[in-house]
Amino acid sequence: MSEKKPFEPNFQTPQEDLCKEELNKLNAPAVHKQFFDQIRDDSVEDYVWEVEQIAKSSGIYLEFDRSIKDAKNWTCMIRIANPGGGPINREQWNLLDELSDKYAVNPHTNLPSIRLTNRQTVQFHWVTKAGVRDVVKSVAEKGLNSLNGCGDNTRNVMAPPMSRFSTVFNAIEWSHKIGNYFQLPMEPWMTVFGIDPDKVRVPGESFAYPKNLLNRKFKIALGAFIQDAQTGKLVADNAAELRSNDLGISPILNGNKVEKVQIYVGGGQGERNGKPSTAALGQALCIVELNKLLEVADAIVKVHAEFGDRQNRHWARLKYVIKKMGIEWYRDQVSAKLGYPLEKADPHHDIGDRQLYFGWNKQENSDLLSYGMYIENGRVIDDGPNGQLKSLVRHIINTYDVELMITPNQDLLFNNIPAAQKDAFEATLKEFHYGQRNGKAYSTLRMHSGACVGRDTCRLTYTDSEKFEPELIDELENLGWNDIPESIGITGCERQCFRPATKTIGLIGTGLNRYQFKLMGDETGRFQGVPLIDSSGENMYLRSVAREDVAKIIDILFKFYKDNAQDGESLGAYHRRVGADAIIAHLKNNPISSAYMEKPFNTATIID
Repeated sequence: MSEKKPFEPNFQTPQEDLCKEELNKLNAPAVHKQFFDQIRDDSVEDYVWEVEQIAKSSGIYLEFDRSIKDAKNWTCMIRIANPGGGPINREQWNLLDELSDKYAVNPHTNLPSIRLTNRQTVQFHWVTKAGVRDVVKSVAEKGLNSLNGCGDNTRNVMAPPMSRFSTVFNAIEWSHKIGNYFQLPMEPWMTVFGIDPDKVRVPGESFAYPKNLLNRKFKIALGAFIQDAQTGKLVADNAAELRSNDLGISPILNGNKVEKVQIYVGGGQGERNGKPSTAALGQALCIVELNKLLEVADAIVKVHAEFGDRQNRHWARLKYVIKKMGIEWYRDQVSAKLGYPLEKADPHHDIGDRQLYFGWNKQENSDLLSYGMYIENGRVIDDGPNGQLKSLVRHIINTYDVELMITPNQDLLFNNIPAAQKDAFEATLKEFHYGQRNGKAYSTLRMHSGACVGRDTCRLTYTDSEKFEPELIDELENLGWNDIPESIGITGCERQCFRPATKTIGLIGTGLNRYQFKLMGDETGRFQGVPLIDSSGENMYLRSVAREDVAKIIDILFKFYKDNAQDGESLGAYHRRVGADAIIAHLKNNPISSAYMEKPFNTATIID
């Protein structure tokens, strides 16, 4: 087997080894002065590198359209921090809708849109510099901060949205507590954008960020419980895919009470091409009393801020500290920060399945209903194929006395609907032709699948994802796979923002119109998908499949599963049972896929 590149992160990085991004953060006061000046200079479309880096913590990414080769037409993406997906009230949604009409207009189609994300928040794309000032200031003064939207800090805290109505554990309430606690200092942000301090939500006690913030982004998610529609029993709800985060918090049910939570650390899906890196699910760290959750979370983040690599950004996430030092070591470090030993985790604890909430849901604490609306790839737009979604959402929020929440699957949840209004609500959906793509009812496969934005909206991506996914599902539906209860996740690059490898089949862009397959994941969201590597550990297959062949390969995998699966066995479970070698052998023997099996990719640049 080929020798792998050494995995040697630089923990507790000395000052002389700090990368340029870390040095830039240490110079933040001067850079914020530049930021103040440049955000007001409309004569230049972009920002200097130093400002571009600092701006990320304000929810701003500098972008350009990668489909235009001759020039970089600079615009910005703005991401709002929206803990737990909301709730978002009528006034706030109307503001988001109006701002999207004004600033978030696709130059190729001239159509405005709002992009929901699988971190339960909102993104605006194609925003000019003048628009950035207006968007950030306007939403902040309506209670929706962009601070912590991006950057080397904690990101938007996720939680299962239906837990807002739980009688045993309100994960939404906790997502707001945690989000407020890890809120960045607000004064520089308010100064840069001229935000009225009397109109923003200011946290109380908060985390003491180091001068150079965190090593990289730090993601936090909670689990919850939901009533099973068939049995009425409480089951664990892992809508937020908590183990895919740096810090995952799963409640422990004791009778009808939650007094403790189990904590997982070291999850993260992003990788870097050409760098030894890996995607991983978090490992079980400890059990914590609920009243000590914030202080334990504080210590977990502090240990990572102290030890995590600040020289090599591809190794700066918490998962690499866990990989190098081990979960026991990390527990000891957190215990030392706290001054007391942590209770070891329960290896049999169940985090639950990925819940999606489509259709009608009973609110546990009342007689009111919630309605889960599928939004293909989170794009709220009046575009034709999916009907008039943007107009529909605006009509609902202004007609019914409801609040909105965004789900971890990039969909919408409308809350507080009286049972007496159910028929009228369904009539509204039909009026706007909701539930169909090009006149054809949404399939199970489509509603369980999704993608990140991809080209030409993100400068990091190599290829289409959001634009490819609907076409791929169309093709698979034409092959007869409408109602297969599985999921396909697509991202335009190896950052894997949609978490494709936790779905049944993950597709990761590796080049223009080229995709890598990741298998062994599952529709339940419980398992980490991996590249298709043989038992030697040296040969990786389906590393770069042409766009026009992706549906053909999936069709082969679906048929292989249907012909050989055991009763009740999901596709992911089937793949895990038969193993990579059996899948590889089947693909080699199929005339359609055999060409992709002739020259495997050497695995020497990845971490085991």
